[in-house]
Amino acid sequence: MLCCAATAQESVKVGSKRFTESYILGEILAQSAGGQHRPGLGNTAILVEALKNGTIDVYPEYTGTIAREILRTEERLDLRALNQRLQPLGLAAGYPLGFANSYAIGMARGKAEGLSIKAISDLSRHRGLRIGLSHEFLGRGDGWPGLKSAYGLPQAPRGLDHGLAYEALAAGEIDVMDLYTTDAKIGRYGIAVLEDDKRFFPPYDAVLLYRREAVERFPRAFSAFEKLRIDQAAMVRLNARAELDKLAFAQVAAEFLGKGQQKPRTFMDALFGPDFGRLLVEHLGLVFGSLVIAALVGIPLGIVAARVAWVAQPVLALTGMVQTIPSLALLAFLIPLTGTIGVWPALIALFLYALLPITRNTHAGLVQVSKGLKQAGTALGLTPKEVMLHVEIPLALPTIMAGVKTSAVINVGTATIAAFIGAGGFGERISQGLALNDHAVLLAGALPAAALALAVHALFELAERSLSRR
Repeated sequence: MLCCAATAQESVKVGSKRFTESYILGEILAQSAGGQHRPGLGNTAILVEALKNGTIDVYPEYTGTIAREILRTEERLDLRALNQRLQPLGLAAGYPLGFANSYAIGMARGKAEGLSIKAISDLSRHRGLRIGLSHEFLGRGDGWPGLKSAYGLPQAPRGLDHGLAYEALAAGEIDVMDLYTTDAKIGRYGIAVLEDDKRFFPPYDAVLLYRREAVERFPRAFSAFEKLRIDQAAMVRLNARAELDKLAFAQVAAEFLGKGQQKPRTFMDALFGPDFGRLLVEHLGLVFGSLVIAALVGIPLGIVAARVAWVAQPVLALTGMVQTIPSLALLAFLIPLTGTIGVWPALIALFLYALLPITRNTHAGLVQVSKGLKQAGTALGLTPKEVMLHVEIPLALPTIMAGVKTSAVINVGTATIAAFIGAGGFGERISQGLALNDHAVLLAGALPAAALALAVHALFELAERSLSRR
C-alpha cells in the first residue's frame, strides 16, 4: 500500500540542455505534466546518461541529434527506425512537438553580401574568415568535424558560448557562427543563413526522448505531452520572449500554457526570485557537505604526512595533482564513474578540490611545532599520542583552521560549476544567464555566490579568533 502510494505521488522528472529553447521546452513539459524540471544539465551525452540511470525520465531532443550523436549513424532515420535502434538502450523517441530546429551556419548580412557568400560551400574560398562555434557543435559528429570534411573548410574555429556568439558577430569579433534555425536573434541581428547546398545537416524534428518504462509509470504526464503542439513560428516567439523580452523560462512556459500574460523581470526579481531559498540551501549543502568530508579525510592525512616523513611528498603531490584537473572535466569523468548526475559527482569533485589546502596546512602546522615543546611534553610524562593531542594539534590548530577556511571559500566559487550537471546552487542562474547572454541573470547568480564566500570567510575568521582566545 505504502509503495503504491509513493509511486502515485512521484512526478515525472524532465531534463533540459543548456540553451534557451531546451530550457523553455523543459519548463513547458514540466508545467504541463506537474513534473519536476532539472534545467541546463549539459550536452547530449550527459542527458542520455541521466536518462539511462533514471535521474530524469524525459527531455526534449531532435531527430538528427538522436541519429548522429546517440546512435552514431549517418543514415536519415524516421521515428520508427530510431526507436528500433533505441530499444536496446531502454529508450524511445516520440511525441513530435510540431516544429524542426536544424543547425545552420550564419554570417552578418552585410559581410556575406560583400563577399558574395550565399552557401556554406562559398566559405572554402575565404580562408581568413574567423569562425566562432558553440563548444558542443565543435565536438559533434553532425557539427564542425563533419561539416569541415563535407565542405573542405580550411578555417580553424574558436569555441564560444552560443549565447555570446551573437554579440561577438555583431561586434565584428567573428565572421561566421553556428545557428539554431528557431533562434529569435537571427532577425534581430540581421544574420544571413547560408544555404546547406550539400545537404549536410539531417532533419532535426523536435521530439521527446524518454525512458521506455516511463510511459507506464507516468500515463497522465505522457497524455499531456501528446497534446502539446508548437509550430515553427510559435517556437521562435517563445525564444524571443526569453532572449529579447527578458522573461524567465518558467514565465515563458506559463504564458504558452495559457496562464496569463507575464511581465519582464527586473534585476531585483531575478536576484530575489522564488528559487532563491532553494538555490541557497543547495549551494550551502554542496559547500559544507564536501568540506566536512574533506576535513575528516584531510586532517588525518596531514597528521600521517607530518609523522611519517616518506609519506609527506606522495600525499601532498597527489592532493595537489587534483587541483590541476579542470572542474568541468572532473565532473564529466565522475558522471559515468558514479552512474548518476547531480549532487553525488559534485560532492566528490568539491571534496577532492578541498583536500589540498586542509592536508597541506595540517602538515605544515604540525611540522612547525618546535622539538623543544614536544620534548617538554614527553618530559612531563605524556605518551606520544598525548603529546599529539595536547601539544602539537592545539599549537597547529590556527594553521589547520586557515586551511579549512581556504577550502570553504574556494568551494563556494567552485560549487557554481556543479549546476552544469544538475547539482543546483547559484550556478543555475549563471548557466541560464550565459545561455541568454543576460547580465541581470548572471549577476543574480554571481552576487549571492560572492556574498556567500564573504560570509563564509567572516564565519571562519570569528571561529579562529574564538579558538585563539581559548
